[in-house]
Amino acid sequence: MHNIRKLKIWNDSIDLVIEVYKALATMPIEEKYGLSSQIKRCAVSIPSNIAEGAGREREKEFYHFLNIAYGSSYELQTQLIICERLNFISIEVNESLLNKLDEIQKMLFVFKENLKKNINI
Repeated sequence: MHNIRKLKIWNDSIDLVIEVYKALATMPIEEKYGLSSQIKRCAVSIPSNIAEGAGREREKEFYHFLNIAYGSSYELQTQLIICERLNFISIEVNESLLNKLDEIQKMLFVFKENLKKNINI
């Protein structure tokens, strides 16, 4: 088990969720249950899966949940780009979100690779 509060990747992912929610606050009301809802679920999925994996007994299970978080990060990236192209969020706001997401993706990749070496996958 890992102490998630000490994991930088988990903390940075939580911070990204907050920023995503703030960025979507001005989206059109008709998107409340559409794209906005999906984007929020993807964002929340990243730290949630890191936490779920950290709480598992086996490192192999942690690796599995890191993979899910990694996939969710790419889903979020795609949806943020769609949101920008629909002019629901500004290029400047989206650039900031995507840069933070890129850092999280890099951390997830390195974390997964290090864990992979330890569990011989």
